[in-house]
Amino acid sequence: MLRWQRVSSAQGKPLFLFAKPSAAAPLIGEKCYLRAPEQGDFADWVALRQKSRDFLERWEPTWTAEEFSRVGFRYRIRVYNARALEDQAYAYFIFDSETQALVGGLTLSHLRRGVSQSAALGYWIGEPYARQGYMSDAIRTVIREARPRLGLHRLEAACIPRNEASRRLLIKCGFEPEGYARQYVKIAGEWEDHLLFGLIVP
Repeated sequence: MLRWQRVSSAQGKPLFLFAKPSAAAPLIGEKCYLRAPEQGDFADWVALRQKSRDFLERWEPTWTAEEFSRVGFRYRIRVYNARALEDQAYAYFIFDSETQALVGGLTLSHLRRGVSQSAALGYWIGEPYARQGYMSDAIRTVIREARPRLGLHRLEAACIPRNEASRRLLIKCGFEPEGYARQYVKIAGEWEDHLLFGLIVP
């Protein structure tokens, strides 16, 4: 739920109220649940990422060896927490509801407030859990909670044109094609074109 916070001037006079998001509680789906990443997730995270390396690296920016270290993960968690406190981005890990196994991750980033109230959706799934309904459940759960939890009106997403699985996933979850961006993001060392998608949060 949104919590209203008063902002005051140096003289203590109230200036305005704004809605401060509360995203700490887990998001509960039908097949999985999402929560903020924690330091204790390192072993499961690095094992899943390494196991899925060939499956994921062709769709992602290049990772350095340091990013897979415990120090790198600790820094990543600090960045996640700082961005959430500043209402810039919200990161979630996705877990199987029955086994509690880590299956993937999802982020809402580049939050724009004011008259936009929008964010960009990003996601990844471990290879052992791909095409089993985890990510579609996770995305639908985030869509359902985007307005009441974070006050978001619109979500945006993008994928490489040849990533047919990701394109089908976004359409399945209610996103609509909105455009084409040339050399949009550097993926696996190459500037890649992307299909752009948008969704108005119901």
